[in-house]
Amino acid sequence: MKRLRVDRLTGHLLVARPRSCCSPASPAAVALRSARPDHCIRSIRAQSTAAAAQQVSEVDYLSESKSAFDPTELPSPLPNRALQSAKLAALHARLSLSPKIPLQALARTLVDASADEHPQFNNTNLAFVGQTIINYHVAEWLMCRYPRLPMPIIWEAVKAYCGPAALFQVARSWGVEHAAAPGGEVDPGLLQFSVHNPKPAVTLVGLGYKRVEAEPDKRHWRRGISNRVVFDDDFGNAVDITPNTETRLDLMQEDTSDQQTEPVYTSYGTHRTREIAEEAHATFVRAVVGAIYAHCGRESAKAFVKAHILSRTLDLARLFRFAKPTVELATLCAREDFDAPVARLLSETGRLSRTPVFVVGIYSGKDKLGEAAGPSLDAARLKAAINALKAWYLYSPGDKVRVPSDMLVEGAAKWEPAHIDLGEIVTSH
Repeated sequence: MKRLRVDRLTGHLLVARPRSCCSPASPAAVALRSARPDHCIRSIRAQSTAAAAQQVSEVDYLSESKSAFDPTELPSPLPNRALQSAKLAALHARLSLSPKIPLQALARTLVDASADEHPQFNNTNLAFVGQTIINYHVAEWLMCRYPRLPMPIIWEAVKAYCGPAALFQVARSWGVEHAAAPGGEVDPGLLQFSVHNPKPAVTLVGLGYKRVEAEPDKRHWRRGISNRVVFDDDFGNAVDITPNTETRLDLMQEDTSDQQTEPVYTSYGTHRTREIAEEAHATFVRAVVGAIYAHCGRESAKAFVKAHILSRTLDLARLFRFAKPTVELATLCAREDFDAPVARLLSETGRLSRTPVFVVGIYSGKDKLGEAAGPSLDAARLKAAINALKAWYLYSPGDKVRVPSDMLVEGAAKWEPAHIDLGEIVTSH
């Protein structure tokens, strides 16, 4: 029995041949494909035996629809144009995104609410999901990695990792460019936002509760740490209770009116426009994380946050500011049942010169808590106390510390409770 080769039987299906014996396509179908976009195509039954009057009426209808449809009038590019954008494909490959994420979803993350107010075509919904995921993973990593950090430092660290300024730098590192103005003719691979939109219909807000008292900052009512944890947003900022009556157009007019105090450089060079551009880039990064969560799942979004956000270097020691370091250190030693701290001069040089250097150490019994050098004894003692406090607050159980989200994986090891500290000693205002 002779064996048949399948490639010879199916190979002719992959080769385009001229249509010599078949009748050409009807003029109505050709006009339909050239006049309307892909998502608007409707199947039209065209037969060679149709009357000429019917074909003429179809062509007239298509010409009217072609004149009525203008891509430049759309607020954002059509979704099917994402498949033809080289910038979008390059961004998809540059971020090493999964093939599960279509280019249409990535194109949607680049459309800000100020460019297209329709919630099904802008990135507001994806950005809200991404903001929640990013803030959660950053907060849990900081609390488990540095369990003794005070709450004000945690808020500032979360803002430094995933605030608008930080996410703006992340978007710039991805090579994302923005369009001069949004519109349907813009390349889908460009970030689209508008600084001239007077009233954006949808704005991205964070989690938090509006306070009962109106204008708490103007009344100078006290906002304690516990109060801020419950009511404020992820960065420790109060949620605005008054409606935002200032529009982007009003902010632009303020910049042009204050030309004496702050000159206007370019269309995106003023202080207000830089803030708008910064927020648009940050919203795009959040929307990318939301798209990854929607198409690939929780673990992929967590790995993306760890690779692109938590991998950035942040010097937490520079976030501390102590009003009375010696008093706080003495209170810490009393709370932990340590011996009272004592400052001791370790070495000195050039006491009678113009540039003396003193090295002072802080001791609790026989244990040295901190050490610093300064131009005077008091300055060296204060620096040593500050270093001792930073060494206490920046305690870390290690780089491979587990976080609560690790338990969401199937077959995870038994959870070991994380270290919980008593909290900061003295809250300085």
